[in-house]
Amino acid sequence: MAPSKWLTFRNTHAPGKVYSFPNAGSRRYTHEEYFARVWLPVVHSERVTVLMGPSYRTEQFELKTTGENPISRMSNWNLRSYALDVNAVVRLDSSSWLIATSHFNKSGNTAELSFRQIPVNYTLSASYLRKKSLNKELGFGILFNQSYKLTILPVLIYNHNYAENAGFEIMLPKKIAWRRNLSANDILYLKAESVTRTYYTNHWASEVPDVCRRVDVDMAVTYNRKLGSMIGMEVSAGYRKNLSTRLIEGAVPLRTSGFAMTFDLYVQPPKFKGKK
Repeated sequence: MAPSKWLTFRNTHAPGKVYSFPNAGSRRYTHEEYFARVWLPVVHSERVTVLMGPSYRTEQFELKTTGENPISRMSNWNLRSYALDVNAVVRLDSSSWLIATSHFNKSGNTAELSFRQIPVNYTLSASYLRKKSLNKELGFGILFNQSYKLTILPVLIYNHNYAENAGFEIMLPKKIAWRRNLSANDILYLKAESVTRTYYTNHWASEVPDVCRRVDVDMAVTYNRKLGSMIGMEVSAGYRKNLSTRLIEGAVPLRTSGFAMTFDLYVQPPKFKGKK
């Protein structure tokens, strides 16, 4: 009941982050992020679908207080991420599927590290999904994440359209959402979604890359609007709760949670008409 996104362009602002630094005191920053991704079909048959999604992300800590920036090495759009998603869906029968997802990325401070020096992070998952009824789907699986350290988590999928124009969309540990289709072109969401960012740096010219890492949960109201047959936009605003933060050596997080806003512009998959 939600539009597919073939091309996605996203901008995120999370202001009011405060960190303390030795001999510099506290400094206030805005996390600003730009993201772009495209999904490319690799296999599309009656039983198997495989999609490949390369993406690119930049992020900066924009200084909002006067004085020298203690983390100047990580500003000027030098935090970059190059990633590739590969998702596969295998239809087992008319009501059950196997879903495999993979995400690989190289994310780091390219002002200090070359692309080759940045380690590869990855997330792999495998899930079984079954359609319990016309309006209900239930699935479970397992997820492996190697990003700074290895994490293994269970996967739970639950989709339930309890009305013609409303339902729940749950995919733990990634997101939980309530959806209301206001019209054929308008959708309203209330959702909570995890946001994890890991960037490798080379602080103090160390031979072993250091890590800048944060784990957040975005709790937001999201409005999605289709603009014609192919173009759409999505605006999300709410509270970003920080669960953990690791910045450069010596930095102490003072305020890491607060308002966050995201704007998406997307293009839906084109429809190709074959010859009859």
